[in-house]
Amino acid sequence: MPPILPPGLEGNLIEYVQGGEGDWLPFDQKRFYTNAFIIQNDKILLGLKKRGFGINKYNGFGGKVEPGETFTEAAMRELKEEAGIDAPLEHAGSLLFMTKGAGWAFQIEIFSAHSYSGTPTESDEMRPKWFSFASPATSDADVMVPPIPYETMWDGDIHWLPLLEQGRKFVGRIDSVTQDDGEFVMTRHWFGTVISDN
Repeated sequence: MPPILPPGLEGNLIEYVQGGEGDWLPFDQKRFYTNAFIIQNDKILLGLKKRGFGINKYNGFGGKVEPGETFTEAAMRELKEEAGIDAPLEHAGSLLFMTKGAGWAFQIEIFSAHSYSGTPTESDEMRPKWFSFASPATSDADVMVPPIPYETMWDGDIHWLPLLEQGRKFVGRIDSVTQDDGEFVMTRHWFGTVISDN
């Protein structure tokens, strides 16, 4: 029997992990965003958000899809603007984020690449830094690369980032509430992997 999917998710999916309790939060519309990650060997390039939504959190490079852009075009534009690099991005997954009281949801299309051109460069919005999927790893230049800083990332990242590293397509939903200090706290989540058609 196929899993019962949270509202807003669709596809041929196998449940990977779920948690939390209560009803899924309602929403009337979706706003579309992208997020791009560079993965090389056991390392991932993340950016520290310097301003705006998500400030002081590490994340991939991305933002809002502009009118007339495809998801891939938006992801490539944001990667160039925020990290100064180009990459042959491929779609890796989809995430739906809902916050209590918002009425709309973030639909974030996740992209990844295993190569890039240019030099990762700090921008007004993001400070790029390599992290290790291992704990810790040695980079090509014999410099210690710190482990992924899940404690300064979004709550749900610890669930789906390993799927991204493994190259497994995924879909997920996270519902959250906003605390008095402005921080988001995950109240319910569901992540699944996409069953291949072949």
